[in-house]
Amino acid sequence: MGTKMGFLGGGGGKMWHKWWEKISGQGCKIHQQYYQYIGSKKVKRALWRKLLLTWVVGWTVVSLWIFCYMSLQGTEKRKETLASMCDERARMLQDQFNVSMNHIQAMSILISTFHHAKNPSAIDQNTFARYTERTAFERPLTSGVAYAVRVLHSEREQFEKQQGWTIKRMDTLEQNPVHKDDYAPEALEPSPIQEEYAPVIFAQDTIAHVISVNVLSGKEDRENVLRARESGKGVLTAPFRLLKTNRLGVILTFAVYKRELPSNATPNERIQATDGYLGGVFDVESLVEKLLQQLASKQTVIVNVYDTTNHTHPIVMYGSNESGDVFYHVSTLNFGDPFRKHEMHCRFKQKPQWPWLAITTSIGILVIALLVGHIFHVTVNRIADVEDDCLKMMELQKRAVAADIAKSQFLATVSHEIRTPMNGVLGMLHMLMDTDLDVTQQEYVRTAQESGKALVSLINEVLDQAKIEFGKLELEAVLFDIRAILDDVLSLFSEKSKEKGVELAVYVSDQVPELLIGDPGRFRQIITNLMGNSIKFTDKGHIFVTIHLVEEVVHSIEVDKESNSENTLSGSPVADSRRSWEGFKAFSQEGPLGSFSSPSNDLVNLIVSVEDTGEGIPLESQPLIFTPFMQVGSSTSRKHGGTGIGLSISKCLVGLMNGEIGFVSIPKIGSTFTFTAVFTNGFRSSNECKIQQINDQPQSASSEFEGMTALIIDPRPVRAKVSRYHIQRLGIRVEMVSDLNQGLSTISNGNIVINMVLIEQEVWDRDFGLSFHFVNNTRKNDHEVPPKLFILVNSSSSFKASMNLGVHTPTVITKPLRASMLAASLQRAMGVQNQGAPRNRELQSLSLRHLLRGRKILIVDDNSVNRAVAAGALKKYGADVVCVSSGKDAISSLKPPHQFDACFMDIQMPEMDGFEATKRIREMEDKVNREVSMDDTENITNWHVPILAMTADVIQATHEKCLENGMVGYVSKPFEAEQLYREVSRFFQSS
Repeated sequence: MGTKMGFLGGGGGKMWHKWWEKISGQGCKIHQQYYQYIGSKKVKRALWRKLLLTWVVGWTVVSLWIFCYMSLQGTEKRKETLASMCDERARMLQDQFNVSMNHIQAMSILISTFHHAKNPSAIDQNTFARYTERTAFERPLTSGVAYAVRVLHSEREQFEKQQGWTIKRMDTLEQNPVHKDDYAPEALEPSPIQEEYAPVIFAQDTIAHVISVNVLSGKEDRENVLRARESGKGVLTAPFRLLKTNRLGVILTFAVYKRELPSNATPNERIQATDGYLGGVFDVESLVEKLLQQLASKQTVIVNVYDTTNHTHPIVMYGSNESGDVFYHVSTLNFGDPFRKHEMHCRFKQKPQWPWLAITTSIGILVIALLVGHIFHVTVNRIADVEDDCLKMMELQKRAVAADIAKSQFLATVSHEIRTPMNGVLGMLHMLMDTDLDVTQQEYVRTAQESGKALVSLINEVLDQAKIEFGKLELEAVLFDIRAILDDVLSLFSEKSKEKGVELAVYVSDQVPELLIGDPGRFRQIITNLMGNSIKFTDKGHIFVTIHLVEEVVHSIEVDKESNSENTLSGSPVADSRRSWEGFKAFSQEGPLGSFSSPSNDLVNLIVSVEDTGEGIPLESQPLIFTPFMQVGSSTSRKHGGTGIGLSISKCLVGLMNGEIGFVSIPKIGSTFTFTAVFTNGFRSSNECKIQQINDQPQSASSEFEGMTALIIDPRPVRAKVSRYHIQRLGIRVEMVSDLNQGLSTISNGNIVINMVLIEQEVWDRDFGLSFHFVNNTRKNDHEVPPKLFILVNSSSSFKASMNLGVHTPTVITKPLRASMLAASLQRAMGVQNQGAPRNRELQSLSLRHLLRGRKILIVDDNSVNRAVAAGALKKYGADVVCVSSGKDAISSLKPPHQFDACFMDIQMPEMDGFEATKRIREMEDKVNREVSMDDTENITNWHVPILAMTADVIQATHEKCLENGMVGYVSKPFEAEQLYREVSRFFQSS
């Protein structure tokens, strides 16, 4: 069978050709969409120009309408104002006229009572004149009052003798009016013979010249008198020129009756009962002028009063033909005489001004509309330009994305092609280590293995970055012990920290549950990346990893420690960790803190900090710290190594864990990286899950130390707290003091039995005399068994006992402290035998031997080296291995009935890949299971051999895709005992 061809030839070249065709096709599609967009853009611009023109024309029409509307509103308001002013004047004139009319009517009753009803009369001319003069204020509109008595022709002679003057006529005055200064009553002619006369006998002094004048001799007065006595009401004459004054006036006449008549009296009854006629003279011109003078705005309105009894020829009673406003208002005047009609016409004296408010408003609205149109026009043009730029950017972005995808696929494929032969190299080296080699050969093989593992680790990082860019990175959900993971990471960096003299420590809060559910591998990867960076850039001081609950950090004063040299692990100043998480959502009011603090919630929100005292990150490089393949400086990769993608991967992994990551770094001081992660509480999961997976967790405590008490002597509270944390994990009670004197006092009190004393090297080396004194006094105590002494040192080479204490020389425990290492040291020193099971790696190796011994396993791979490596790894654990090189051979080998217990199948194979082969095997098994009856197979109820994917391409070999094609899991190359045990233990029961 032919071997799989490389990336640059054969199948790899075809794959690259397909990618290039795909990218080119996307580029052509983008160009086609671009030209379609350009055509539609021209249509949009033409449409916009039409809309803009419509906008301008529309708002111009609206502005004209607003101008007309506001002008009409102003005109209507002007008319309403004029009407109000005119009605006010008419009402005042009418009211005052009614007052005068009522007073004249009252005087008619007075004359009837005191002149005609009394004999002799109680009124004469002097009395009448004096009375009318004193009551003139009651008649503000009258210029005079006169009384004419009714005299029959038969009574004329006697009447004239009685009065001493002759009754004069009036009609010649009407025909030939005289000037007021030329008027002389003595010159008037006697009244001609008539059936009856109405000579004036009483008159106010202002019109005393009318005494003896027969009012029935004048045409207007005669009609007026006759209508007054027939109607019983006040009647008015038409306007005429008054005697002597020659001004326009009217006369209001009331009839004076002999007795009080009923309201329904007939005209004849009224004529028969008439004694005389009382008239009031109204000088209309002067009266209206006086009225207008009472109003402040008299000058703004022109007033005309008309007698409109004859509508065709109205008589002007007041006013002139002075020009004014074109608009006028007519108010009706009611002076109590239904026969006479009067009107008041009013006009504004000044013509209306230009409607500036309407003009400015309409022009302002039009200007605003034009500005808005201009803004929209500019905005649309700007949007069009931005759309052009955006389209170009989208085209460039799509090209960049396509290039980025091609890059990621290229890296993934190249990584896979490199990983495949590396699997063979590492596998063969692993098998070579099991052969008989001398010390030098073993060192060479071990060096080659470490180099190969470093290369595989680099490939894994590249694959992780590619999976992140593809969105294919997924997390597991398994039960794990977070403290055991941190112990493993400490073991990984312990030698490097000892070489540099850097103190390495881990602290996990008691509030953190012992078991969590999540992805331990990815959590270990984050911690490893952060600690790896710290160990590279830290040459002195310490690296300190702490884990707390988020709510514990928020509410605990203990965690919010001050960053000073006296309260850090090594005494060196550090960057304040609080600044690294001050922007996290978990600590804000909008964040999810409330959901994690509920006792009934299964979620555990952790906050992890990695603190170091290294070089720090330059300020200019801090914004790019999480950018893939970015280094702090050009010399960094040469000095420290690395690809610069560890932090980028860590940030993505933290995001998948529903957390956040941040950092604070001070050059020459150090850096602190902090991230949050959300897990599920393992103690609230089902018991079945615990029992199934708890055996995989390393033992963190030993029952042999239960009930013991340890004394820690350390002047640094943080470092003492770390030591207490690890010792308490073994079930040992812990007391802490800061110096040897306090420690000796605690031991001597006898209140507590101290089984062991752990002294920090700093305390021991400070004063050897005091140390010697401390050892001697602990031996002189009354206790049956003196406490065991231990010295905690960062490096065993740095500790030198300057004095020979013989059998009392303390036992040295080298940091970093871990539960397993600490337990082993205490067991050896205190003579306690470990009754526990073998360690984790030994347990896995032994378990695999039990699980795989005698099992027949089929290996399917087209690469002979991979087949040899896989066969060697499985045979090492006692399995019976059969190898085939293609999917077709696998189908033939697994055709029921067969003797295979499991199958490891490669995914990428020529002709038929592993997924297709698995799918056909499952179809074949289903067909056989339907055909075979229970009698034919006594021991087998169903054919379903476990098939596990075996690949170096981690991107394609996802768990979901394996399940979709009928596989039960997958193992990545090269084989590791831990991974083999985890997958195989799900299907095989140990015999």
